[in-house]
Amino acid sequence: MRTRHAFPALTGLGFLFLFLAQALAAPTAAHAHGDTVKVVVTGQREGHVTTDITWENDGDAIEEAVAATVNATSPDGSRSMGPWRLVRDARTRTGWSTAEVLPPGSWKVTVDVGFPSLGHGEKEIAVPVVDPVPSAAASGAPAPTVPPVSPVASAPAPSQTPSQAASQVPSPAGSPSASPAGEGEDSTVWWTTAGVAVIALAGAAAGVLLRRARARRR
Repeated sequence: MRTRHAFPALTGLGFLFLFLAQALAAPTAAHAHGDTVKVVVTGQREGHVTTDITWENDGDAIEEAVAATVNATSPDGSRSMGPWRLVRDARTRTGWSTAEVLPPGSWKVTVDVGFPSLGHGEKEIAVPVVDPVPSAAASGAPAPTVPPVSPVASAPAPSQTPSQAASQVPSPAGSPSASPAGEGEDSTVWWTTAGVAVIALAGAAAGVLLRRARARRR
């Protein structure tokens, strides 16, 4: 007698019901927000196109990744930029912007969203011209003047020692150290000659006195 087990059949039916429940739950979650997204082109920031994307029905932020294309054309149609994609703007929950930059000028920007739902937005924006930082010459500001440095005659040369520099400084006129070198030499010779003469006279006088004293003793 064979015994039939019903567990494999029940297990297969369980997976089937689980799959059907998930398939039905996905549209239900999508319909909670709506089947379209609202796209508002808010303008530009330093040339980057900025947008605000939310669910159409409840205005909630989109947590999923947004697949969108951004195109920009000039008013006369002579210039066109794009298609670019949108990246999430960390400054707001609902903000999205382009990584690329529009050049200065007027542009008609269109945004088309394909995921997680369809959405469209457009707006005319103007990107201003940013002037470069003016230089000092262009601003007309006077250049700083450097005061002249007066030369110092008594400053010693870099290769000289302080003692050598002091010896080269000229003495003022009329000071005792300004006398000529020859005058000092003449005074030295005069004192030497006078001293020799005084010594010779003293010796001669002493000899005369000694002779007289010997004559008296005899």
